[in-house]
Amino acid sequence: MNIVEIQKRIYQNKVDKGFNVTDINKEFCLLYGEIAEAYEAYRKKDEGIGSELADIAIYLLGISEILGIDLESEIKRKIEINEKRQYKNVNGVNTRIED
Repeated sequence: MNIVEIQKRIYQNKVDKGFNVTDINKEFCLLYGEIAEAYEAYRKKDEGIGSELADIAIYLLGISEILGIDLESEIKRKIEINEKRQYKNVNGVNTRIED
């Protein structure tokens, strides 16, 4: 199963279960909550960190499907951009060199 298929499956599950598929602001807030839960699991060295990271991915893919964004294509496009970018260390901070 590819990311596009996973997006559709996540969206369909939301519809089937009666979860929100229209309020994008709410979805971003819920995603933020999942990020906080993952951070807490990491901080506490909780074995459930993997499940929390999965929740983040599920919310992100759900938002992408609601917005009609092919996240797989966007990720591939952005990886190519990032690989071509150059950085230099300025006072201990990697700083992008503008093209």
